[in-house]
Amino acid sequence: MSVPTNTPGDRGASEASVSSPPAEPRFVDSVSLIAGREITMRLRSKAFLISTGVLMLAVLASVVLGSLFGGQSDPTKVAVVGSAAESVAGNEALEAVPVDDEAAGEQLLRDGEVDAIVVPDASDPLGITVIGLDQTPNGVVGALSVRPSVELLEPAAVDPGLAYLVAFGFGIVFFMSALTFGTTIAQSVVEEKQTRVVEILLSTVSARALLTGKVIGNSVLAFGQILAIAVLAIAGLMLTGQKVLLGGLGSSVIWFVVFFAIGFVMLAALFAATAAMVSRSEDIGSVTTPVTMLVMIPYFLVVFFFDDPTVLTIMSYVPFSAPVGMPVRIFLGQAEWWEPIVSLVILVATTAIAVAIGERIYRNSLLRTGARVPLAEALRG
Repeated sequence: MSVPTNTPGDRGASEASVSSPPAEPRFVDSVSLIAGREITMRLRSKAFLISTGVLMLAVLASVVLGSLFGGQSDPTKVAVVGSAAESVAGNEALEAVPVDDEAAGEQLLRDGEVDAIVVPDASDPLGITVIGLDQTPNGVVGALSVRPSVELLEPAAVDPGLAYLVAFGFGIVFFMSALTFGTTIAQSVVEEKQTRVVEILLSTVSARALLTGKVIGNSVLAFGQILAIAVLAIAGLMLTGQKVLLGGLGSSVIWFVVFFAIGFVMLAALFAATAAMVSRSEDIGSVTTPVTMLVMIPYFLVVFFFDDPTVLTIMSYVPFSAPVGMPVRIFLGQAEWWEPIVSLVILVATTAIAVAIGERIYRNSLLRTGARVPLAEALRG
C-alpha cells in the first residue's frame, strides 16, 4: 500500500495557507454590509413603519386641506329663459342651462339639476329676476351683482392660507424624518458601545466603514421615505384636480427631495458623532441636543415666518435650514433660477466638512467608555 508523501514545496504551500490571516474585507464590501444591516433592522421596526404611516397621513391631510382652501369649485348651474342668457354669458361663476320657458326651468330647479332660474323682467333695473326654490340663492345673486373694479398694489402670488399649508408641510416632513432617523442612528451607536459589540465590529471593519455604512443605510431609508411622500403628494394633487397647485408645487417638491437627501447625510453624521461621545442611553439627549436644535429651528421658523421674505431668504442659504427655506421660496415664486443652485453648492460643501469632522469625533470616541468624552478631546484624538 502506498502512503502519500508531501514534497517540500507542498508542505511550504500548506503551511503558508494555514498561517496566512484571512483577507481583510474591502471598504466598499464593509460599507454595503453595514448599510444593508441598518436597512433590514429599520424595515423590521414597528416604530419606523408607524412613523412613516403618520407622515403619509399628514401629507394626505395637507393635500385635502389644500383642495378645500385653494381648490376651484365648479360653476353654479342656473336655468336661463330667453334674453336672460345675456346676463349670465361670460360669468365664470355661473353655467347657463337654456330652457324654453319658466315652467321648464322650475322643473329643473325642483329636480335639483340647477340652483336657480334667471328670467327676463322689464320692471327690474337689471332686466332680470332670480328665482330660488326654498331660500334666496345668495351665490347666484352675488355672481350677478355689479361689483366695482378692484386693484391691488402688491398682489399675493399665492393664497396665504395655502402658502401656510405648504410651508407647514415641508417643515413637518423635514422635522419628523430627520429627527426620527437621526435619533435612530444615535441610539444604535450607543447600544453598540454599551453592549461592547462595537469592539467586535472594529476588529473586522474600520470605524470609517462603520460610520459610512450607518449613514448610507439610514440615508437610503430617509430618502426613500421622502420620495414616497413626494409621489403621494403629487398623486393626491392630481386626483383632487389641483392642477394649478401641482404646477407650482411640483418643482418645489423636487428641490425639497434633492436638498433633503444631501442635508440628511450631514445631520446623520453629526448625530452618529455626538452619540459616540457617551456610553449610556440616558446621555443621548444631552449630547445630541445641539443637532436636534438644528432640526427644530427650521421647522419653527418656516411655520411662524412663512410670509416673511427676509427670513425665508436667510433660511434658504443657511445649510441647516436650506432644505425647508429654499423649496418654500420656490413655491412662492420668490427665488431666482440660480438661487437653488448656489444654495445647493453651499449645502454640499458644508456637508463635506460636517462629515469629515463627524468621522473624526466618531473614530476618536467610539472605544472610549465610561464618562462622556469632551468635544475637544474627541476632535484632538
